[in-house]
Amino acid sequence: MKKNKSENMTLGICLMIATTFVFAVQDVISRYLAEEYNAITIVMIRYWFFGLFVICINFPLRKDFSKKVKSKHPFLQIFRGAILACEVCVMVFAFTKLGLVESHAIFACYPLIVFLLSGPVLKEKINFHQWTAIFCGFCGIIILLKPGSEVFNIYAIIPLTSAMLFAIYNILTRQVALSDSSETSYFWTGISGTFFISLIGPFFWQPIHVNDWQYMALLCISGAIGHYLLIKTLEVAEVSVVQPYAYFQLIFASG
Repeated sequence: MKKNKSENMTLGICLMIATTFVFAVQDVISRYLAEEYNAITIVMIRYWFFGLFVICINFPLRKDFSKKVKSKHPFLQIFRGAILACEVCVMVFAFTKLGLVESHAIFACYPLIVFLLSGPVLKEKINFHQWTAIFCGFCGIIILLKPGSEVFNIYAIIPLTSAMLFAIYNILTRQVALSDSSETSYFWTGISGTFFISLIGPFFWQPIHVNDWQYMALLCISGAIGHYLLIKTLEVAEVSVVQPYAYFQLIFASG
């Protein structure tokens, strides 16, 4: 039985809040690891786990494998996977140049970018209350985080670039979700992202100290869970509905 629009909205909001919590945990761990290792090494290891994980969960379903991963928008799926891998690298690098709070203060503009794109690209209707919620949320986050003068320098372009990439990823995820299942999108997110980062990652490889593998493992697990939750969120609800709740990530990360 299909859920009605109200049920989808409620489920979407709950999933978005859960997603932001997982992403916040992921950001804190990434910031810690980025003190010792470069961003590409961290992201590559995370994606190797991600890619292996999606293969393993689909392997038992090999009879239905081709049907399960077949997409009506294969090029969009590959493109959005590559964009996400790039965005994660950029954001982790931003942590090392600006810090966690300052980077998130700038990254907080990504829901606004999503709002701006959701109308012309997805043809979603955005009402005055939604615009008010997203704008007030942005202002509230800036007041809460109280970013210092460090955000007003050339390095601010790094988390801003990350915000733009993540906004595009959100839009494309919602677009493919109109015809592809969350399982299909999850598979392509892991595989295309792993392929992309593996092309450049080996040139930046740094060995991981044995004591840091526990944090790397937690990062890999949180990354895999977080992206599935986000894909599921954008499958059940419009981006314009759930975006105001994306600000919870910044509250969790700075808490």
